[in-house]
Amino acid sequence: MTDPNHGSLTGFRTRFLLAAAAWAVLVAAVLVAVPLAFAGRLPDPLATHWGSSGRPDGSMPLAAFVVFLVVLWAVLAGIGAGVAARARVLVRRSARAWSCAGLAWAGGLMVITQAFTIAANLDRGHWTRAAGLSWQVAVVVAAPIALGALGWLAGRHGPDVPSGPPQAGPVIDLDPGKRPVWVSTATAPWAAWLALVALAAAVIIAGVALSGLFPGGWGAVVPLALVGVVGAVLSSVSVRVVPEALTVSVGPLRWPSRRVRMERVERAWVEERYPAQVGGWGYRGLPGRATIMIRGGECLVVRYTSGGELAITVDDAETGAALLNALAARRHPSVER
Repeated sequence: MTDPNHGSLTGFRTRFLLAAAAWAVLVAAVLVAVPLAFAGRLPDPLATHWGSSGRPDGSMPLAAFVVFLVVLWAVLAGIGAGVAARARVLVRRSARAWSCAGLAWAGGLMVITQAFTIAANLDRGHWTRAAGLSWQVAVVVAAPIALGALGWLAGRHGPDVPSGPPQAGPVIDLDPGKRPVWVSTATAPWAAWLALVALAAAVIIAGVALSGLFPGGWGAVVPLALVGVVGAVLSSVSVRVVPEALTVSVGPLRWPSRRVRMERVERAWVEERYPAQVGGWGYRGLPGRATIMIRGGECLVVRYTSGGELAITVDDAETGAALLNALAARRHPSVER
């Protein structure tokens, strides 16, 4: 395989990072400049939330609205650019394309959301008189997807160093008189903190809304609680291998879990994978070829006898692969490895 750090890729890496930085700065500049340009024609606070009827039912100070979008974009762009800048991502066309698509989609969503919010509040005097939203919602959904598609096409330009075929997986000798068991985990501290902050914010906002100080806060409780639950599920993964089956569990409660009977396992190996290569964190892909992505790096990849594959980001994956191969060889002695 071509070395991702080869000197011939240095110029491409520099151009890619400059383009990503230029996009990040451009979006941030728009998020700041547009509200400032129309500040004299906007109410303060301005309407920032619309109910199912299409009428405004929540507001936010203009300065807070601008800061919120800029900070959110800085976080998204920083994470996206950081992941995309990895050498292994840069040299793989598919991973690079999805990284660019994510950056383009997120930037487009920020700008278009702000544009419609300002347009609805323009010259309205008070946020309660802001224009309703109807067809605009479809544009807010569709336009960022179109920008993401353009980003995906842009990311496909450049070098492509595909992963080589998986090598034969490790194997260990099993003592026929003992019952082997292997358990390992992987954690994502960022997801645990995200869950903690989101759930705490949901509880605080719900309490304030119940007190009557912020009646419009209920609209944020459910999304924050959902983010908290998703963050908790993404915070850890546990893999257990015994002679009968492979079991994969996620989250602090080890639920949900997935059990694969050992007779379905053909072989296993270790492979490095990153969120940008598989489309992000969580359960990515389709049944039969999926990745449980908790953190980038070492993955345990299991191939089924049916031809499907499951990859799990887990620590000490080589030991797990060796045990799976030994157990599979015991059940399928004629299978070449």
